[in-house]
Amino acid sequence: MARAYYNEIDSFAAQWLRNLIAAGHIADGDVDQRSIVDVLPGDLSGYTQAHFFAGIGGWSLALRLAGWADDRPVWTGSCPCQPFSVAGKGIGEADPRHVWPIWFRLIREHRPCVVLGEQVAAAIGRGWYDDVADDLEREGYAVAAAVLPAAGVGAPHIRDRLWFVADASASRLPISEQEAVSRKGRREEGRATPECRRWPAEPAVGRVAHGVPGRVGRLRAYGNAIVPQVAAEVIAAFMECEPHG
Repeated sequence: MARAYYNEIDSFAAQWLRNLIAAGHIADGDVDQRSIVDVLPGDLSGYTQAHFFAGIGGWSLALRLAGWADDRPVWTGSCPCQPFSVAGKGIGEADPRHVWPIWFRLIREHRPCVVLGEQVAAAIGRGWYDDVADDLEREGYAVAAAVLPAAGVGAPHIRDRLWFVADASASRLPISEQEAVSRKGRREEGRATPECRRWPAEPAVGRVAHGVPGRVGRLRAYGNAIVPQVAAEVIAAFMECEPHG
């Protein structure tokens, strides 16, 4: 029987995940509240899907919205945005919350067939995506990314986010360290820092989750969550590009 692995360190969001699983709103599975730093490759054996920095299950819901079956393998993750967000301290890789290298270690060990990820758009200007793409391409993944806003699916706010897909089945050979440096240099030459824009208002937060009351916790969970409908568009676009027959 297919089971999903959810890694979420925040206790409020972790309980929310359990409630959503019990209600059948996201893929059935287990919630691990440990820091990703403490997760070993062997801990992930036997799981069909793995969702890191799982929040309140947005990626699992997005997969379902796109028609991706619960028993189809995939890894997802939305690394903490604080090191690269314009609202954070802006210290990038020096921030202890920069955990892409730790997640990548698990990816390299398990080699999932598809990896889906998300980050704040400002991370592009700080080189985060350059490092992600180089790491994955060195392991033989074909990687593509796009910046898409929540407003694109009708949400009343912009919420630009960087979305990426890494596919291990695409015809690509691992790249050398020298080639990775060359590609990174070319990307940096054409890199543009995302424009900072204002939006008149964001929607009110009046929703509750059974068993996890608390406005502060809800606000934090919503603030860290992806917009599943946008992620579903990314997933659907990837699925349309897959070879058939």
